[in-house]
Amino acid sequence: MASKHIYYKIIIRVLFITFTAFTLAYFSINKHLDYSIYVGIILCFQVVGLIKFLNKTNRKIAFFFEAMENDDSAIHFPTHIKDKSIKDLHKSLNRVNFLIQKIKIKNKQQEQYYHSILEQAAVGLLTLNEKGHILLANKTAKTLLNYEQLTHVEQLKRVDEKLFTLISQLKPFDQKLTAITNERETIQLTIRSKPITVDNDNLILIIIQNINSELNEKETDAWIKLFRVLTHEIMNSIAPITSLSETLSTIYKKDNKVILPSELNENDIKKTIKGLDIIKDQGQDLTNFVESYRSLTKIPKPEKEIILVETLFNKIRILSSQEEGFQEIKFEVSIKPNNLEIYADEKQIIQVLFNLVKNAIQSINKTSNQGVIQLKAEKDEYSNIIVSVIDNGLGIPLETQDQIFIPFFTTKEGGTGIGLSLSKHIMKLHGGSLNVTSIPNSITTFSLKL
Repeated sequence: MASKHIYYKIIIRVLFITFTAFTLAYFSINKHLDYSIYVGIILCFQVVGLIKFLNKTNRKIAFFFEAMENDDSAIHFPTHIKDKSIKDLHKSLNRVNFLIQKIKIKNKQQEQYYHSILEQAAVGLLTLNEKGHILLANKTAKTLLNYEQLTHVEQLKRVDEKLFTLISQLKPFDQKLTAITNERETIQLTIRSKPITVDNDNLILIIIQNINSELNEKETDAWIKLFRVLTHEIMNSIAPITSLSETLSTIYKKDNKVILPSELNENDIKKTIKGLDIIKDQGQDLTNFVESYRSLTKIPKPEKEIILVETLFNKIRILSSQEEGFQEIKFEVSIKPNNLEIYADEKQIIQVLFNLVKNAIQSINKTSNQGVIQLKAEKDEYSNIIVSVIDNGLGIPLETQDQIFIPFFTTKEGGTGIGLSLSKHIMKLHGGSLNVTSIPNSITTFSLKL
């Protein structure tokens, strides 16, 4: 070991210096001036030699670290020298240099590996520093933004002014939806941000995703489901009308000829009146159905204001108290913090919450459980306000949870299938969302995100 040989050399030199110092002290005490001068000179040479030896070793080590700092991988210390201690030191420094270079090569390979993954990622990735410099932009981001060299966020003005404003004002954990138009098409993008720290620098990672295909797929699926429900409801109304019309037609025709009025009897007239009443009722039901559909397209733009959640919940409780079975249900309220406020259209939000609470009461009434409904409001970790309606009623089967927001889909006898779809649309107009999670016969949670 290099340190071992150097250690021995230093000890030997220190021992010689110590011996010389004692000799000098002995001659000085016995007043041998001439010997004292000679021994003093020898002591000086020994001290200077030790200093030079240490400096020589330190200079080599300092030179080595300076080379590492400057990323000089070509440095090499000669090993064909006679001095055993220096030779071993050189070998050790060369070995350390080799290990460092090996680690650097491995890191470079990993960096290249991760860079290749980022370049091939299906989502666009940008990293911005606090001054707006783009430190990384992968291939997908450049393709989506139709810009080959992205170095600063100001360049996005040339792509789309709205996009530039949106990205410039992004806060950590924001999620936005926007669209940009190029010479070929209009692209729908979701943009998310996440704070990261690299080398004590605070950066923002921006994730950009083209959701055109997902939107088209979901839109097609939604239309198919809507048409299926519309067809079902319309056929339910038209089928009795058609059947009754054919039945009534047989009363007034014989052998494909219209019978004479004199051939009619009182029973035929009663059947006709009864049939016409049924046709009228079915027609009215169909008209009401169409009116329900029209109501989905007539929701006014929200007139937002600051609303104290506690006041909102009190109004919901008063409205719900008129529902059948309410008195047997335990009604709980949880608001954190107590003075929590939301910015929304009060009438529309009351309409949504009242519809959810009414559904919860009806669901509980179908069970033998001790009914509990909880109105809950709190902020999540991203400062979004989550308002929840939680009940322990019948619940919603997993296979129908993705269908309950489709217009006219209903599992309730006599239900219109409008309430939840209307509520979903109101939340969309507020820039929020309405979601459901349910474990049948245990717990069901409808969550409004604002």
